[in-house]
Amino acid sequence: MDVMRHSLLPSLTACLIGIGFAVAGCSDASNPTPSTPVVSSVPHTDAGDGLPIDATAEVSDWEDCPYLDTQWVADTNGQRMTRWGVDKRFSTPACVFWSYPEDPQATVLVRQMPSVEEARAVVDWAAPVEDTELAEFDGWSGGRGVFEDHTVFAVQKDNHAVVVWSNQLQTLKPQLIAQEAIKSLGL
Repeated sequence: MDVMRHSLLPSLTACLIGIGFAVAGCSDASNPTPSTPVVSSVPHTDAGDGLPIDATAEVSDWEDCPYLDTQWVADTNGQRMTRWGVDKRFSTPACVFWSYPEDPQATVLVRQMPSVEEARAVVDWAAPVEDTELAEFDGWSGGRGVFEDHTVFAVQKDNHAVVVWSNQLQTLKPQLIAQEAIKSLGL
């Protein structure tokens, strides 16, 4: 599986960067559309785990997500699961799930930030207020949005932020995944 990681990551990174340039080049400057998340090389602010606010998942280990059942995610997102992995750079490992397409079917980030303001900044980065609708439940607050090729559900409570991207164009799916992660982790 280690060989798969090395051969997949450059292709996935190049694809995400290409999508970002394509979307940026084709968008209306007065109403920008966020692209699929791409790792920034310049940190905005370091989190409790030392990663920038806009850090995205890079699979480092091809193993089960410690807080979400793989089959449950497949059933909830509505796609067969072909592979999955985690990014252990985050204090709570980020989880990435794939179906047949090259891009992930779902990506889950759970961030414990040094402050409430930084947790809000994670949510604002993932689900910008100007491009998303309000999302609230059980003291969690953030945004949800449908974009050209993905949806996002991002919420914050205290110094925790939970962000889920899905390739399904229904915000209920990433919402259910986020709520399950929050429940499973006791947040």
